[in-house]
Amino acid sequence: MHADPTPVINTSRLGKNFGRTAALAGLDLSVMPGEVHGFLGPNGAGKSTTLRILLGLIRPTSGTARVFGIDPWAEPVRAHRDVAYVPGDVTLWPNLTGGEVIDLIAGLRGGADEGLRRQLIDEFDFDPRKKARTYSRGNRQKAALIAAFSRPAMLYLLDEPSSGLDPVMDAVFRRHIRRVAANGATVLLSSHILAEVEQLCDRVTIIRAGAAVESGTLAELRHLTRTRFRVTSAVKPEVMATWRGIHDLRVNGTAMEFDADAADLGYVLDALATAGITGITAAPPSLEELFMRHYGVQAGGQAGGQAGRQASHKSQAQ
Repeated sequence: MHADPTPVINTSRLGKNFGRTAALAGLDLSVMPGEVHGFLGPNGAGKSTTLRILLGLIRPTSGTARVFGIDPWAEPVRAHRDVAYVPGDVTLWPNLTGGEVIDLIAGLRGGADEGLRRQLIDEFDFDPRKKARTYSRGNRQKAALIAAFSRPAMLYLLDEPSSGLDPVMDAVFRRHIRRVAANGATVLLSSHILAEVEQLCDRVTIIRAGAAVESGTLAELRHLTRTRFRVTSAVKPEVMATWRGIHDLRVNGTAMEFDADAADLGYVLDALATAGITGITAAPPSLEELFMRHYGVQAGGQAGGQAGRQASHKSQAQ
């Protein structure tokens, strides 16, 4: 990561209303030079609205947004001179070939590096000779990614960029994210694919209802939730349930599963050692668990509309 402390992207109390609907409600977001920053939230949380403001496509209702210290609405050309953008739902010019589309988009930033362009076309298994109207969603996504990656940029704004890609192509996408990051570029990766963010990102901002609810490194965010244990032991469940820091104890066959607060891990491990155990596994909380906690549901569940939002507000107030 660069030593320059000035953020590449900085928003302060950013708000955007569409009529009576508040898409953003005081968003604070800071992305530092050289980092891959995950921007997490479900559909409707305000991720795409934020990126459209950063791209100078829409004007904020309140607050400020800066890209390289420049207001993208007031000075869009200057702000976006070295920015590459990939939307999540790509629409192409139907009568152009894929190769012509790549050259047109890359040409807006000065033209593609020909060697890199050929490498990307090969790695993404993309046929540039076909007309864009014949492409599947995945192939339209590939065209946009090849155009973005075929000329180096200082900042990549990626809005659900791997949607429509199969697992093999997603691996290619991740490889090129790591490549541009290793070359010193900054990446803002908007996604709801939590495993992708977990693998790629240095820092994460979780957005809910148009405002940031958590921001930090994955290690920092993991301190805010619990570690999951699975143990086999002679100790009775009703005894274990009285231990400090134990939550959601459940018996699963011959094993017991529970969650433990980070602050009480030492106590729990000492208690387990004293009680005697024949098997133990412990897993740090996943990014999915961190994310879903803000919607009042467990990982793998579904937010229950207004009830889920109310549960989330309640959990944050406690």
